[in-house]
Amino acid sequence: MGISKNPIFVPGVWGPYFSAMVPGFWLNEGGQSVTGKLIDHMVQGHAAFPELQAKATARCQSIYAYLNSHLDLIKKAQPVGFLTVDLHVWPDFHGNRSPLADLTLKGMVTGLKLSQDLDDLAILYLATVQAIAFGTRLIIEAMESAGHSISTLFLCGGLGKNPLFVQMHADITGMPVVLSQEVESVLVGAAILGACASGDFASVQEAMARMSKVGKVVFPRHEDKRYYDKKYQVFLKLVEHQKEYASIMKGD
Repeated sequence: MGISKNPIFVPGVWGPYFSAMVPGFWLNEGGQSVTGKLIDHMVQGHAAFPELQAKATARCQSIYAYLNSHLDLIKKAQPVGFLTVDLHVWPDFHGNRSPLADLTLKGMVTGLKLSQDLDDLAILYLATVQAIAFGTRLIIEAMESAGHSISTLFLCGGLGKNPLFVQMHADITGMPVVLSQEVESVLVGAAILGACASGDFASVQEAMARMSKVGKVVFPRHEDKRYYDKKYQVFLKLVEHQKEYASIMKGD
């Protein structure tokens, strides 16, 4: 979600809507549908999922906290993101909402092996998280090319609680990611509106400044930029190839 003083029309991105989020500003909204469900789908559909469940339960951890720690274990000396050098995912298993606005698109995975162990599951999970972050990068680029100026991401919601998801968004977009001090920041937003309605604050902006605080800023690892730029090239090739395959199958 990006705001601007003047209306900006971005192909494939919703809006602009006036005063929809912050009074006096225009809002554009570009999203990816059911990203949390996609991660669940990839993890729960893997042959090693029962083993993951058992080990996470034994440690009193969520399956995603366990996967994150397992990735740290198997990455050895390299950055964790480099584990997917041969594994690439296009995340539109449910069609593309933004910026391509194409409900016919499907998910893609390239680089699969016969391995079905926990290492394989963890790396597929990582590649899926990266694919969602590359989808965010694609939306940001579309918004910037239309006239938006974006330099920082503000992240809230359930996936913001996953440190791997946050770090991959920072690394892949090349932007710092700001997290709210209050974990349930969406509820704070509702409270801000209530405080304005009751007259405790003169404006939404004043309430925002008084009631919300930055909790943590996650910075990108700029030394990994070249790697993610190359993976992004592959990411774009995946959808290009998918459209070519569809054209071939529709042809005479």
